[in-house]
Amino acid sequence: MKDKEFLEMIVKNIVSSPDAVVVDRTVDEMGVLLTLKIDPADMGYVIGRRGQTAQAIRTLLKIVGAKNNSRVNLKIYDPNGGAKPAGMVRRDDRNDNRVDNRDIDTSAVDDLKI
Repeated sequence: MKDKEFLEMIVKNIVSSPDAVVVDRTVDEMGVLLTLKIDPADMGYVIGRRGQTAQAIRTLLKIVGAKNNSRVNLKIYDPNGGAKPAGMVRRDDRNDNRVDNRDIDTSAVDDLKI
């Protein structure tokens, strides 16, 4: 149970709505799975730029698991399924202009098979 408490402590200190942090812990043959549920507005704080914060949290949980001879995995529950909200505007890093995602033409790569 130290892993669950550890995750709660880290995340509650990162997010702006600590009361919304819920951690579900399940154990199976693969090890321990911690499912983190947070306020959707705090998702960026937990994920971090390019996923660096989430990766750092996962690394720390692996250390906690190794100390207790178990495998600990983190799943961050996303009620949107990873989709960005409609009309979300992102920053174009090359020239610092705002780009509206609704105006981007993706027809050239829609049928791309990899």
